[in-house]
Amino acid sequence: MSNSKAELRAKALAKRDALSEKKRIAAAAKLAKRGLPFKLLPGSIVSGYSPIRSEIDPMPLLAKLAEEGARLALPCVTARGQSLIFRIFHPNDRLMLGPLGIPEPSPAAAEVIPDIMLTPLAAFDRLGHRIGYGAGHYDFTFAHLRKAKHIIGIGLAFAAQEIEAVPALSHDVALDYVLTESDVFDFRSSEVAHSLRG
Repeated sequence: MSNSKAELRAKALAKRDALSEKKRIAAAAKLAKRGLPFKLLPGSIVSGYSPIRSEIDPMPLLAKLAEEGARLALPCVTARGQSLIFRIFHPNDRLMLGPLGIPEPSPAAAEVIPDIMLTPLAAFDRLGHRIGYGAGHYDFTFAHLRKAKHIIGIGLAFAAQEIEAVPALSHDVALDYVLTESDVFDFRSSEVAHSLRG
């Protein structure tokens, strides 16, 4: 019995919403402690996101990456069906509410193209497919920006958001990695590698 993306999204978000505040904070701290599953090149631009609703908080990880020499950026929504743009961000910057009510850097902040994009998601599977929130912002952005340069896509999620299979469409862009509080999923090889790193 195949579930629609909307049903799968709703189920995964219900699991995510059910996690306690304590579990969320611990999971974000574990992600930060483990860091990225590869060596960060000095000066790399890493885009995160402002967590909304019950998303795993990338800020502890971003703070650690900044200490390791990364330049940080956050996405800004322009319009539906258009690529996100990314502006430089420092962890102590004051953010403004963007058109969707999501905190974004000021329009005065420099626009950049990230080397690494940390992406939120509703659900993911072990082939690197993600279910977002339905607007297609990240799929469109990956497709658009990857014409100009190679961008590593990393989904951040709680382990509870893993599902058996995402009904992926041709325009859906697979991620290179998904990081959860308990696992590192590496999707870059033809044989999908999965390593438990606790």
